[in-house]
Amino acid sequence: QKVKDSMRVLLPVLLNKNYDSYDKIRAILLYIFSTNGTTQENLDKLIQNVHIESESDMIKNWKYLDVPIISSPAAQQWKYPRRDRSSEETFQLSRWTPVIKDVMEDAIENKLDSKDWPYASQCPPTWNGSGAV
Repeated sequence: QKVKDSMRVLLPVLLNKNYDSYDKIRAILLYIFSTNGTTQENLDKLIQNVHIESESDMIKNWKYLDVPIISSPAAQQWKYPRRDRSSEETFQLSRWTPVIKDVMEDAIENKLDSKDWPYASQCPPTWNGSGAV
C-alpha cells in the first residue's frame, strides 16, 4: 500500500529514543529516496530535530553518487509535452507509450524546442524534410 503522507509515518520513528542514530539516518534516506529529494530547509530541520548533526555527512554525501538529496524546483517542473494517442490502436497489455517515442517523433519532424534540445534541434543544411537524418 502506498504511503500517502510519508512525513507522518517518519516522524514517530525519528523521535523515538529506542532507535539509534544510524537507524534514523536510514529512515531519513528512505524518505529522501521515496520523494526523489527534499528541500534544504526540510533536511536541516530533520537533522536538527533528530540530533544527528555530526553524522549529517552520511546523508549529504549521497549527492556524489548522483542521488538527488536536495531537489531543485527546475528539475521537477520540466516535463516533456505528451502527444494525444487516444485514437491509436493499442494492444491489451501495452497501453503505455514511453516519452522517448514522443521525443524521437518530434526529432524526426524537426519539432524539438531548441532551448531544451540545443544539439538535436538544428537541421543540417542538406536536409530536405523527407525523414530522419
